[in-house]
Amino acid sequence: MSLQAGSYKLGPDNATLRVKTGRHGAAAKAGHDLVIEVKSWEATLNVADDPASSSLELSADPSSLHVVKGEGGMQALGDDDKADIRKTIDKDVLKKKSIAFTSSSVTDADGGLAVSGDLEMGGKTQAVDFVVTGDGGSVTGSATVKQSDWGIKPYSALFGALKVNDEVTVEVEGSLS
Repeated sequence: MSLQAGSYKLGPDNATLRVKTGRHGAAAKAGHDLVIEVKSWEATLNVADDPASSSLELSADPSSLHVVKGEGGMQALGDDDKADIRKTIDKDVLKKKSIAFTSSSVTDADGGLAVSGDLEMGGKTQAVDFVVTGDGGSVTGSATVKQSDWGIKPYSALFGALKVNDEVTVEVEGSLS
């Protein structure tokens, strides 16, 4: 296992937590693939010599999700567009409810830890599995989550001709401190 035993705090000061979306539909060229960063969050990763004794907890403020990039599209994504997306995510998608993850089991994975646990988002809790890896003081991890599993209806426009993919990728990258 590349992750050294210890207790590590992660947050905006030493790591980045982001959500990446995709799009599809007849009018997909008009939309944007979004990169959304979580600006207010904290996580604790406890790595034990025995992976089964390891744990991960994370909490995030749903109002702190900010669009940092919109890739593709017929027009560039402006600041007003980003602000509108942020408001929609907080109010309509996550309904101003907390985001939290708590691991229920951790096992050894090739070069890291396989983490299983419960992700609470938008008032619903579902199981999520992902792998966390580390090397030379850094840590990375990603999970694919299906919005509809949390009762979130993916955004659509132009009478359904432009849709955000139901599956989004959640990524974390940072330094262990």
